[in-house]
Amino acid sequence: MTATLAPPVHVGKAAVGALGMLAVATGALESVVTPTLPLLQRELDMSPAEGALLSIMLLITGALVTPIAGKFGDRYGGKRVLIRLMAVVSAGGLVSALAPNLPVLLLGQVLQGAMVGALPLSFILVRKHLPAGESKVAIGVVSGLFVGGGMAGTLSAGPVAEELSRHWMFALPTIAVIGATLLVNRLMPHDPPGRSDDTGVDWPGLALLSGTLVTLMLVLALAPDIGSQPLVLGALIMLLAAFVTGWIAVERRAASPMVDLRMLARPAMWTSCVLTFVVCVGTSVPVYLVPQLFAVPADEYGFGAGATEIGFFLLPGAVAASLAGPIGGIGARRFGSRAVVTAGIVIMVAALTALASVHTEVWHLVIGKAMIALANGLCVTAMVTSTATSVEPSETGIASSLVLVTRVVGYAVGAQVSGAILTAGTPSGSDVPAESAFVTGFVIAGAVTALSLLVTRTMSKGVKE
Repeated sequence: MTATLAPPVHVGKAAVGALGMLAVATGALESVVTPTLPLLQRELDMSPAEGALLSIMLLITGALVTPIAGKFGDRYGGKRVLIRLMAVVSAGGLVSALAPNLPVLLLGQVLQGAMVGALPLSFILVRKHLPAGESKVAIGVVSGLFVGGGMAGTLSAGPVAEELSRHWMFALPTIAVIGATLLVNRLMPHDPPGRSDDTGVDWPGLALLSGTLVTLMLVLALAPDIGSQPLVLGALIMLLAAFVTGWIAVERRAASPMVDLRMLARPAMWTSCVLTFVVCVGTSVPVYLVPQLFAVPADEYGFGAGATEIGFFLLPGAVAASLAGPIGGIGARRFGSRAVVTAGIVIMVAALTALASVHTEVWHLVIGKAMIALANGLCVTAMVTSTATSVEPSETGIASSLVLVTRVVGYAVGAQVSGAILTAGTPSGSDVPAESAFVTGFVIAGAVTALSLLVTRTMSKGVKE
């Protein structure tokens, strides 16, 4: 008999806990740039455009690595691929920690982006080693801990960078990733390969998707300068259309596509992807704008906060995000995914509207950001849980990868749009954007998120257990 027919080895809380520890460690490593971006820009003499590139580099890499990681996990075994992926992440963290300049730091972030692929691989292991009911809760817990791991990174990055150095703020979570990886390798049993095909990796699809994402980021970055560079922007838009067309054509013909467009055509899949994209765009706008608003000088309309203070102000949001994962998983199990997603969207729209209207005190921003983090965690966890448990176990990695790719692309698009809004709203000769630029960003994010309520009506209510 082949290994694929062997009965699964059920795991205990210790093994699932090891996956949770790895999720916390990778979440911490992912989050250190956000509260310290002003400090990094200052120490490495980065322009705003270079700072925006640094903030999304990890997301772009994650969008490319995630579907490959999920497919390899389904084909060769989740644990085997997860351990190798974490070796790449650990190398990236060490490169970032030792980086003497921006190009080397960007290389480190490129390698660190592989951490996004850890989630679908964790879901594969959970689905193979736990009963169906327990796997839903476990997926929610692991997802929440990955997001909530940002709590440690967000809170500690500023003090570590200011008191020790920017090098240590990357080194410490990298050490935690290495330790958690060793623990997962020891406690989690090997899962048998789920597929035996030898169709290989869809390298043409990967190359075209890479070109699509990079070109999209360039288009969004240059959008505020359309008046001075219309030909360049027009050429990039045409190139973007060519990349998208070519990618779709290649994926439809590929024997083993990187992104299975036939799966994406399923109602449950495209609904989850559309909602994930819109919700993450709405979330990433305040994720980018709120720290920038904290850093605006106090003699203008901001608060003049440094990296340590910004990290402290963002902590309640990280706590809310860590709680949202388990709550979203349990809520999806009891009330159905549609109810949880709808509740999350309503909370997010209300918080964005409040931030656009009132943002003159620190607590306004702290509470608004926390509510948005909670709402985003509820929505994403419910959609990932619904998607991962609505397909065959052998398709778990690919299905969850589709949603996670949409998640990181949504975050990257939202961040670039936010940067474009601030750039367009900065008066000539000033380094401080007009207050109206922040209001515009919050309003646009709220309006886009509200429109997603039209899509939630097409979701399945989900099976209550």
